[in-house]
Amino acid sequence: MLNTIQEDVLATETKTRPVRLWMPERVMFTPAALDEPWGKQIYERLRSLNLPIEELPRNRLTGLRGESDRATYDIAKRTLAVVTAPPSQFKLSPIPPSADWQFHLAEGCPAHCQYCYLAGSLSGPPVIRTYANLPQILENLAAYERPGQITTYEVSCYTDPLGIEHLTGSLAECIRYFGTREDAHLRWVSKFDAVDNLLDLPHNGHTRCRVSVNAAPISGKFEGGTASVASRLAALRKLALPKASGGGGYPVGLVIAPIMPIEDWQMHYSRLFDSISAALDMECDLTFELISHRFTPGSKEVLQTWYPQSKLDMDEEKRTIKRNKFGGVKYVYDADTMKTMKRFFESEIQRRFPNANILYWT
Repeated sequence: MLNTIQEDVLATETKTRPVRLWMPERVMFTPAALDEPWGKQIYERLRSLNLPIEELPRNRLTGLRGESDRATYDIAKRTLAVVTAPPSQFKLSPIPPSADWQFHLAEGCPAHCQYCYLAGSLSGPPVIRTYANLPQILENLAAYERPGQITTYEVSCYTDPLGIEHLTGSLAECIRYFGTREDAHLRWVSKFDAVDNLLDLPHNGHTRCRVSVNAAPISGKFEGGTASVASRLAALRKLALPKASGGGGYPVGLVIAPIMPIEDWQMHYSRLFDSISAALDMECDLTFELISHRFTPGSKEVLQTWYPQSKLDMDEEKRTIKRNKFGGVKYVYDADTMKTMKRFFESEIQRRFPNANILYWT
């Protein structure tokens, strides 16, 4: 049973914007995608939704450029392309600290987050591409497994898989696949909330479902086209509840990102933790991942073309330079700010969720 404070938090947080599933204005299929059985299944799913489908004459996407960078962004973000993953996708890359390896069922995201981590990571117009050769992608994963050890795979690096699940069914297929694997676990994260079709899947505890959340001034200002944080937490509650109680019985997690030291940040993030506490008022397998805001010169340039009126603070003078082993530059908060924020978040989590695991702070 919820206590009075939790009921008040949930009642307040449910008074949020309605959630709309993303429906592309244009759908393109390459010939190679239509040759794949999974591609044909996606085709039938999209046709049942009465979406406009264009069968391309060649395995090449065209007509995605506008008269300006912003126009190109607008065209791409309204487009779903069903293609086949290229051979390079079958050579997996490690993705610490999130997981051992990353693989991709799609690239591109229907959301409009003004701090988008894909900016500068993916080349060309940000069209949402989903892969028609998913069975081959999944079969390839076995080559990376270690006998007798759990190998983890992240599938959310280049897309929000739940944001396009109603169009593809690919996330559910991944969950079913990992449910049959003894030594392999799947991880995905989303800012959407349409989870009902995932609750009855035979996941066998091998998939960890996470939602990305943030303080209200950040989510409300910078996360366009997403479900509200309250809706995401309600979805996570459904996923975490035992199957006997009508839930999915999944291991779950919170990704708090990107953390920003905005004015009164402790108060705003405390309120976020109040909402999390109200939504997850039961025993569950819970993890936290804590990611502070950072940007690169390339991502800043792209984001400013996508969102020229954004108020997102990307002032290099207020940041510290962090270099990776390849010489790449990221702008992060200074050491004192990072220590203060890290101490606050770890303390709040340990106090409120003593059985949860904090996987990393970065």
